[in-house]
Amino acid sequence: MGKSSAFGRLLGLEIITVEKGEALLRLNMHDGLRNLHGKLHGGALFSLIDTTMGQASHSLNDGVPNTVTLECKVNYIRSVSDGELVCRAWVVHAGRRTQVIEADVHQNDKLVAKAQATFACL
Repeated sequence: MGKSSAFGRLLGLEIITVEKGEALLRLNMHDGLRNLHGKLHGGALFSLIDTTMGQASHSLNDGVPNTVTLECKVNYIRSVSDGELVCRAWVVHAGRRTQVIEADVHQNDKLVAKAQATFACL
């Protein structure tokens, strides 16, 4: 099982599962995460994605943080007004110097966001 950060706890991120090269996290929408339009702030959604990817990455080193995000591209597909989001991330490539990780965020059966990132191995 992964270890949550203080920032993740502040946002309300919950770790569901972390296994070799994969992670599943949950975020329940709350008023503190809303943008000026009353929807989920893109930064909160990015934080869910980045944290889930980090958990998937660190799981390859027995949960010990040994990578950092170099870059991340997110496609925001639909807005979120309330409810629960689930992010799944998986390591696509685990090299000596970098890792490539992908993630999907769903709300029920609807795709909310899709992302791909490169992590640097420390």
